[in-house]
Amino acid sequence: MSATVEDVGTDRVPVLTPAEAVDVARTFAVRLAEGSARRDAERILPAAELDELSASGLLGVTVPAEHGGADVSAEVLTQVVALLAAGDPNVAQIPHSHFVYVNALRHQGTPAQQAFFFGEVLRGRRLGNAQSEVGTAHVRDYRTTLTPAGDGTWRLDGEKGYSTGALFADWIPVLAHLDVDGPLHVAWVERTAPGVTVVDDWAGMGQRTTASGTVTLHGVEVDDSRITPFHLTFEGPQTYGAFAQVLHAAIDAGIARAAIRDAAEFVTTRSRPFPDAGVERHADDPLVVHAFGELELAVRGAEALVAEAGRAIDRADADLTAETAGAASLAVAAARAATAKASVDAASRLFEVSGTRSALDSLNLHRHWRNARTHTLHDPAAWKVQHLGRYALDGTLPPNHGQL
Repeated sequence: MSATVEDVGTDRVPVLTPAEAVDVARTFAVRLAEGSARRDAERILPAAELDELSASGLLGVTVPAEHGGADVSAEVLTQVVALLAAGDPNVAQIPHSHFVYVNALRHQGTPAQQAFFFGEVLRGRRLGNAQSEVGTAHVRDYRTTLTPAGDGTWRLDGEKGYSTGALFADWIPVLAHLDVDGPLHVAWVERTAPGVTVVDDWAGMGQRTTASGTVTLHGVEVDDSRITPFHLTFEGPQTYGAFAQVLHAAIDAGIARAAIRDAAEFVTTRSRPFPDAGVERHADDPLVVHAFGELELAVRGAEALVAEAGRAIDRADADLTAETAGAASLAVAAARAATAKASVDAASRLFEVSGTRSALDSLNLHRHWRNARTHTLHDPAAWKVQHLGRYALDGTLPPNHGQL
């Protein structure tokens, strides 16, 4: 049986103000960047880095104030995530679902569930995810089920893929149908519960150390008190989907910023100028300067759209209607489309401006492109543009689901 509120200890991590959260993320990102290339090249999972992240207090910044948290805005959280992603986008992506499911608890958790899980988060505990299912006909098809087991308990069975964060989690929120054909609910299971198996079988070309592998669930016992509704989230206006999506955009923005940073370092310290440029330093070649200007322009624009998307979510949460929720989704769609393009372009043009030696495998600069190309596949950017186009043409608000 799961722990109760009374069973939880009193150890707590720091509660950060919004300004402190940004400062802590900026400092931590510098340390993340120092080891990111090696971790990627040797596929060293960032267990120590995630422990440091938990201890920093950053994972608790979205806990509501009435539960003792900092309750930072979506705009501030996007800054935190983008900074972490510029250091190591793998470390930034792993707690993506942590923040999303803290948000889910805000909207659908009972007071007792909120007290317990927010308390866990404020003690540095991590939430993972077991949401997506592979081999189904539709991305929103779920075969994982909760079936009655008697005495207020349920049996959880299924298999999940792309389970980013699960390997490092203390708690794994699992999306499942209630009683086979019933509505979707979230089952909150402990990572070490009997019947839970997390397999590190992620073999993607990018985001290699996110351990986004498989979770199998066989006869996992789940108490009534550890189940929250998911379907109710989308029965009215909501920013749940926009919140999840803007964090993906922040990760892409961080990848783009890291690509420019490393390209600039390479060009100013290692690249040789092309003879036709007539300059002593490759960094003084006007074509190179212009290329960096174009990259900086694109990335600044993408970062600005992420910030505006965060503000749009905050405005909608303060006055939630179909119109404000739709406006938030459109702002996030613009941010997602812009950051997807900026991250892939910056990570590709890195080699164009740096020259032949930048392609050496030993430097591992190609990790930026692999990370960008892999992470931007989460949702088709073209559909974001479609929704923006429909709104521009006839004022149609985007669909009300978790991808917007």
